[in-house]
Amino acid sequence: MSKTKKIIVMSSLVLLLAVTAVLNVVLAKNRAAKGDSAITTSNYFTNYRSERTTTRSEELVQIDSVIALYEEGSEKYTDAVNLKMKIVEIMEKELVLETMIKSKGFSDAVVSIGIDSENVNVFINSSELDMTTALSVYNCLKEEAGINPLNIIIMPVYSQI
Repeated sequence: MSKTKKIIVMSSLVLLLAVTAVLNVVLAKNRAAKGDSAITTSNYFTNYRSERTTTRSEELVQIDSVIALYEEGSEKYTDAVNLKMKIVEIMEKELVLETMIKSKGFSDAVVSIGIDSENVNVFINSSELDMTTALSVYNCLKEEAGINPLNIIIMPVYSQI
């Protein structure tokens, strides 16, 4: 390929990249003007649960394939079974904690427990978070799940349902 053809191809690619960037900015401004953020906020809890369920299902399928590859009793088989049991335990604990937090008067809540850490993230449907509310959630998590309050992060996410 000649030098002239290379320059023409490279210039065309740069021009195409610039047009793409401009269109991206224009479309982003149009979306913001239409109020897509309100839709995202109102569906926050539903979307979070859906994504969490999908991710966990994919993880469990991958773990099942590892379990199928190795013989029972081998180290990798045992590790995969233990990881699967840990994920199932976390899923059950999240569900129980979400129900308990909702019983405190919140219209919705999502709990996310880390697999590799002891951190627990709690997202509650509340316009603001005061000390009394935070303490009731902390006590609930501490008493039910034995979670250290230093590992708990509570974040209000206001969503009109």
